[in-house]
Amino acid sequence: MEAAPTTAERTLRLAGDPDASFALIARDGGEVEILTGPVVDVELLADIPLTGPDGAPREVLALVPYRQVRERGFEAEDDGTPLRCLLVDEHGRVSADEVLAALPSATIPLTDAGFDLSDEEYAAIVRRVIADEIGRGEGANFVIRRDYVAGVDADARTAALTWFRALLEHERGAYWTFLIVAGDRLLVGASPEAHVVATANGDGSSTVTMNPISGTFRHPQGGATVETLSAFLRDTKETEELFMVVDEELKMMSAVCSDGGRITGPHLKEMSRLTHTEYMLRGTSRLDPREILRETMFAPTVTGSPMQNAYTVIRRHEATPRGYYSGVAALFTPDADGGHDLDAPILIRTAYLEHGRLRVPVGATLVRHSDPYGEVSETHGKAAGVLGAIGAVPRAAKAADDDAPAVPRRLADDPDIAQLLASRNARLAPFWLEEQAPGAGPLAGHSALVVDAEDRFTTMLAHQLRHLGLEVRIAHWSEVTDAELDAAELVVSGPGPGDPRDAANPRIARMRQVVAHRRERALPLVAVCLSHQILADAAGIDLVALDSPHQGVQLTVDIFGEPAAIGFYNTFTARVEAGTTRTGETEIAADPTTGDVYALRGPRFASIQGHLESILSRDGIRTLGRLAEHALTS
Repeated sequence: MEAAPTTAERTLRLAGDPDASFALIARDGGEVEILTGPVVDVELLADIPLTGPDGAPREVLALVPYRQVRERGFEAEDDGTPLRCLLVDEHGRVSADEVLAALPSATIPLTDAGFDLSDEEYAAIVRRVIADEIGRGEGANFVIRRDYVAGVDADARTAALTWFRALLEHERGAYWTFLIVAGDRLLVGASPEAHVVATANGDGSSTVTMNPISGTFRHPQGGATVETLSAFLRDTKETEELFMVVDEELKMMSAVCSDGGRITGPHLKEMSRLTHTEYMLRGTSRLDPREILRETMFAPTVTGSPMQNAYTVIRRHEATPRGYYSGVAALFTPDADGGHDLDAPILIRTAYLEHGRLRVPVGATLVRHSDPYGEVSETHGKAAGVLGAIGAVPRAAKAADDDAPAVPRRLADDPDIAQLLASRNARLAPFWLEEQAPGAGPLAGHSALVVDAEDRFTTMLAHQLRHLGLEVRIAHWSEVTDAELDAAELVVSGPGPGDPRDAANPRIARMRQVVAHRRERALPLVAVCLSHQILADAAGIDLVALDSPHQGVQLTVDIFGEPAAIGFYNTFTARVEAGTTRTGETEIAADPTTGDVYALRGPRFASIQGHLESILSRDGIRTLGRLAEHALTS
């Protein structure tokens, strides 16, 4: 009598069915989850069908394309990539060893392989972004991608199963290792990063976690050592880039979580050939998981900051639409209370098979000191890493732990490495590292209107103001009315990208009106970053571009007699003659050597150049309280 087919064998038969849709997901290394069911396309995240025809909750795996950010009013080319949902009828599990034994392993040859953009073309884009975007105050960093493409003559599903097997066998430390076949969309990859996870608490709330990762240490031949990893961890550029990413994701956490989000870490994510540095952010939310996903589109590690402007910059400079690259694969799983848990990794380190062509999108994070050919090299390294991991090209070098025991030694356990990681937090704001106990703050009984100038640092500002005791509402610059400005007890005019001198820009023009409206009526005002520069300009203080922009830089400065460690993200500054401390009724706190203005205050107003809400502002919450109290009571 013929033996019943194993689960892995049944999966192979399913893979051979051209009409079948399924997903293979490895999340813990020991098991592979097998999800099967039909697919449907929907228009909006809110349309993801989390209930079946009988009204009962059901499991859904949604492929969320990059273009979905248009839901939030952000710019993205509509390339038609669908928001595709696998409606899970069956969810099984099988051991990884059984899957490895059943999947094909023969090398899949590639033809006509290379990047869609030449190295020179990509280097030219890097130069333009640095000069025209970062150099003009449009943001701190931007991720610009190009695609490695090749022909694949083999059957697409056979190729994908082969590559999934290679990942399962050789990769370790990935958050998700996956193969998704959803109609004509086929993706295989090993994502290192959980973008957002929401887990039900049983009381109608969810614990939301985000996992900002920045910094990639490529293991040298022979493997990583304490010495080589230590040199990487001491790199100031790598450290500051991670802090910038954490700031961006805290903006999202503050928008979806009532408690703003608490930071833990930093940690190491150790993979077979790479090690990343990361933090974990945790908070509590009562939003529908689809709304949580909507408010967190997408990770700054694959877009840039400030986020809204990053999408505009990407559209200006990327040659082709992104498809699913930098989107998420979002698994909605019914919980015991009738809701859904959410697990959504970023779609990076992913290969796509489309019409007989392999496509591997890779991006580099461009900052003010980027070297164009260094960023070119970064894309080559990332593409080679993905292609080598899936076995599409020979692996460059044998990783030291390819033949390691099942539980390899973790460099994070080394005391010197642990101390290096822990030392990073000495620079950070305790406000975001510690539990934020509820209770009445020192400014209880007051209220504030925060005007958003397209930098979601305003969500973090609002959270800190609430912690100080104020009742807070956020209004977008294009929607706030003069009547609202008149009615507000305190207006906090927020930060944003761009040149504060550009009166032709509608956003800059409106923020000038906001500041002028409050000042003309002597109504309490706190102005931050861009708005601080606008306030300085109105006071007759010169505005200039910095020779070297401050992007994610911590400075200890004197704020009206009190030293404060503050994070700065600015390309422009107000500047006075060194030693100037006052102009008219306006008191000035400025650098004694350069004359760069850090803060202003006068009757019913105060301003700050830095971002008191940033994790880099160790003294941020205290300084914000001082400025708000001055504006309300002076």
